[in-house]
Amino acid sequence: MADYDAIGTTYSTTRRADPRIAARITEALSGTASVADVGAGAGSYEPAQTVIAVEPSSVMIAQRRHDAAPAVRAVAEMLPLRTYSVDGAIAVLTVHHWHDVDRGLAELVRIARHRIVILTWDHHVFRDFWLVRDYLPAAARTDGRLSVPINRLTSLPGRVSVTPVPIPHDCVDGFGGAFWRRPEAYLDRTVQAGMSMLALTPRSQLHEGLSRLREDIASGRWSDRYPELAARSEYDAGYRLIVAEF
Repeated sequence: MADYDAIGTTYSTTRRADPRIAARITEALSGTASVADVGAGAGSYEPAQTVIAVEPSSVMIAQRRHDAAPAVRAVAEMLPLRTYSVDGAIAVLTVHHWHDVDRGLAELVRIARHRIVILTWDHHVFRDFWLVRDYLPAAARTDGRLSVPINRLTSLPGRVSVTPVPIPHDCVDGFGGAFWRRPEAYLDRTVQAGMSMLALTPRSQLHEGLSRLREDIASGRWSDRYPELAARSEYDAGYRLIVAEF
């Protein structure tokens, strides 16, 4: 698990919920009256019916809204909740930081009566994203180490679906693929700090690629290299919504 007491200090500003992605999560939870947010972070994507949030980092908990659901410090692998205590459980861009993914998934199954919703990404798709493919191969390696294979998550019981979550060109959230049409954002140290693949990669391994990116943006070479992106309103970088119903 990443040490979010160190790398999560800017999440309330750089990792705000994008309303279009939030709407997909909310829709996936329709019909549930109570939800537990596991690996909640600052609580960006919690639906209105969230009754409890579970997060190990006190720094992240401190960034939660004052009117958010109550939060407890705990880990996904040992949830302090009764069996079948909530209708649904969500895990938003968090499973890649769990020490024991299988145990964490088993805990989600234990506490949720009807539904589990997981937002994650498919590294096999994301590794072809221009940023990591052409500029930051070290970040691609970090991403590969962090990622949890989709087929490991689709082994959940019940009826399981996997749906692509395309990224809007003006995405509000600042996760790894968010700025696919706004490359200058990747040069911002604060933005970088909110992305695990960059925050957990040594700066020395990013320097050359970021320098090239800066030069390519300034010269217009970046725009010439990826002309097709300018006309797109959304982009599939591999983010996936996994829903298990039982």
